[in-house]
Amino acid sequence: MVWGGLFLSLGRPTKEQQKSCLAAAGGFNYDPALHGATHPRSSSTSASEAAAAETSDKALTDRGYFVNRSRVLIGSGADTFLHAKSALLSWRQLALGWANVEADTPVKVGTRFCICYKEVIPWVMLPLQIAYVVSKSSESKGGSMFALGSGTLQGHLLAGEERFSVEVDEEDRVWYEVVSLSKPAHLLATLCYPYVQLRQRHFAKQSGQAILRHVAATTSKHAPPPHQPETS
Repeated sequence: MVWGGLFLSLGRPTKEQQKSCLAAAGGFNYDPALHGATHPRSSSTSASEAAAAETSDKALTDRGYFVNRSRVLIGSGADTFLHAKSALLSWRQLALGWANVEADTPVKVGTRFCICYKEVIPWVMLPLQIAYVVSKSSESKGGSMFALGSGTLQGHLLAGEERFSVEVDEEDRVWYEVVSLSKPAHLLATLCYPYVQLRQRHFAKQSGQAILRHVAATTSKHAPPPHQPETS
């Protein structure tokens, strides 16, 4: 059902309900000049990159956007990177119970999808579209990255963009990062914006934990069996 411009459901939304939501949603609802604003610059973790990100965040804040960044170390090595990339391709970063995306949603530019989010009693369907996908591989340490960025569509509570990415740095460490920029696009979000910001921070933290659990479980599943000593 639609209430006040929002797409709601009393139970977990079905695929048909999500299709109806996406059919009714319009195009991107945020400034065209900011399309791709969360696109990763590089896999560098240098001070110059950090300074550039800080400058960019200030410019976005001056335009009324809330910028949220969350970065967590999930391991090291090529196998960890591949497990984490696989997690993003199957939307494990959003398999949180109270929030989810259909696991078979194609990760490619132009795909429209819903984040189904439970808040107290109703579920809210938040329509988005994948704006970009970045996939880089490197045989040397550092340089490998996988990222997907999505933008909010008309009918979303917020207006902005969000990126999920995994990358390998120069020390062969693998990082998972969530970066988002947003501002209210609905009266309800405006009235409750401090709470919305708190939930965004909470979501980013839980998303990182979900990736950590997936990588740990996948690594354990593919680990060779322990060596059994020979007996005579």
